Amino acid sequence: MKQQLRICLAFALLGLCLSSCTTSQTNKAGENKNAVTAGNPVFPGWYADPEGIIFGKKYWIYPTFSARYKDQVHLDAFSSPDLVSWTKHNRIIDTASVKWAKKAMWAPAVVQKGKKYFLFFGANDIQSDQELGGIGVAVADKPEGPFKDYLGKPLVDKFHNGAQPIDQFVFQDKDGQYYLIYGGWRHCNIAKLKDDFTGFVPFPDGSTFKEITPQNYVEGPFMFIRNGKYYFMWSEGGWTGPDYSVAYAVADSPFGPFERVGKILQQDPAIATGAGHHSVIQVPKKDEWYIVYHRRPLTETDRDHRVTCIEQMSFDQHGFIKPVKLTKEGVARRPL
Repeated sequence: MKQQLRICLAFALLGLCLSSCTTSQTNKAGENKNAVTAGNPVFPGWYADPEGIIFGKKYWIYPTFSARYKDQVHLDAFSSPDLVSWTKHNRIIDTASVKWAKKAMWAPAVVQKGKKYFLFFGANDIQSDQELGGIGVAVADKPEGPFKDYLGKPLVDKFHNGAQPIDQFVFQDKDGQYYLIYGGWRHCNIAKLKDDFTGFVPFPDGSTFKEITPQNYVEGPFMFIRNGKYYFMWSEGGWTGPDYSVAYAVADSPFGPFERVGKILQQDPAIATGAGHHSVIQVPKKDEWYIVYHRRPLTETDRDHRVTCIEQMSFDQHGFIKPVKLTKEGVARRPL
């Protein structure tokens, strides 16, 4: 009788262990593979300024490693087949492969052109034209890298129209032309990229950098097209504070003029603060949109303690972006 009880107890414990193991099954990024929704943040760790994009049948997020500037010497990436299960790709680039970059590798933007992947990044947080740094370009054969310095020097290494050379975004227009849209210190520029991304093509008036700064712009530009209209988005407020937020404007051209419509993403004191510096993902050929952004958990006060989150983004019947609701649940599973 005692032997039977011991056997039953052993099987019960084994069943409990197996159940526990199944429930807590995780992928490489630490997320639950059996989850119904992504949960926010979508992956663990301090990450900010996320660039969300689709390559093939996978979603990708390229964020800033959120730490003190001296420790921001590499970038990681994350990929997912469904927005819920994420895989981490460690150190897709670091300062060892970019000789002129020493610190503050920020806000990556990645595009595929032909069989190559180009990563645009900010480095060194320069404060004047006399310092080495600015916006660089790296290249790889795969979206997970490894990325290597493409130019051996910054693509943009000076202040033009008052814009600090940071927070770069690469926008492809309807005619296939690529533009670099960037700028900190409350100024935003647009410049026409050469076909090989080695420099810029001057505009017909002879200028290279055109300012398109809208009202209240601070940093973090992003642009997309919907129903023939150009949606220009940016971050407002101070990145270290609770008032960090995202606003937007709409125009008929990537050059504007852009008149501010209003905020669509901001803190929710019940969920998180400092919600900003975002990007947008559109499901191919569908009117389905997601906003990828960072925010600061309520339990954190350190300026660098920021996490990456995803919410659905939608539009009203007039084409205006509806205010985005911050959630802890995140978005539902959405395979491509």
